[in-house]
Amino acid sequence: MTIISTEFINNWVASPYALIVLSSLSLSESAFFIIPPEVLLIPMALANKELALLYGVITTIASVFGAAFGYFIGKKGGQPILNKLFSKEKTNKVQTMFHRYDTGAIFISAFTPIPFKVFTIAAGVFDLNFMKFILTSLAGRGTRYMLLAGLVYLFGDSVSNFLLHEFDKVIAIATVGLITIVGLYKIGIPFIEQKFLKETVKEKFIRFSNRFRKD
Repeated sequence: MTIISTEFINNWVASPYALIVLSSLSLSESAFFIIPPEVLLIPMALANKELALLYGVITTIASVFGAAFGYFIGKKGGQPILNKLFSKEKTNKVQTMFHRYDTGAIFISAFTPIPFKVFTIAAGVFDLNFMKFILTSLAGRGTRYMLLAGLVYLFGDSVSNFLLHEFDKVIAIATVGLITIVGLYKIGIPFIEQKFLKETVKEKFIRFSNRFRKD
């Protein structure tokens, strides 16, 4: 989060146009820009802690509008624009995540190092359901930005170094852990059912529920 100078950031934090710039950063980063809104969100929240949650909400809403814009860029430009804007490695990773998790990949993307705009444009290219896309964008980006803002609101300057330098690493590790757990559940449960059980866990639950209702 050190893409631009500290002096430049501090000037904008003190500016009467700080909210406009924050919204613009958040919107553009979801569709075409490279600078994440955190570079301004965190200093603004630290400078005015009582408004931290409001800043988080504004950043989230702007990001979702930007996501919609990115979606329509992908919808209009198709695969050629995806290939032109991003490396084959990134687009392959995103395509794999979409095949595996559908719109759930949009939520996961809030916590990966892959730029969010890759996911938003790719979502349009691969024609994901737009409403599901918007809702998962809201959930994912909202979780990220409200977590950042909430930590500042609760702990103030004491978490500034963590947010600026370690937050993404911790979130990335937690996300990998969550994906691993979900993957093991989806693969492990069917395997156990097939090899060791006469009926599925779902069937057992339904049978148990029906017996409880009769009693």
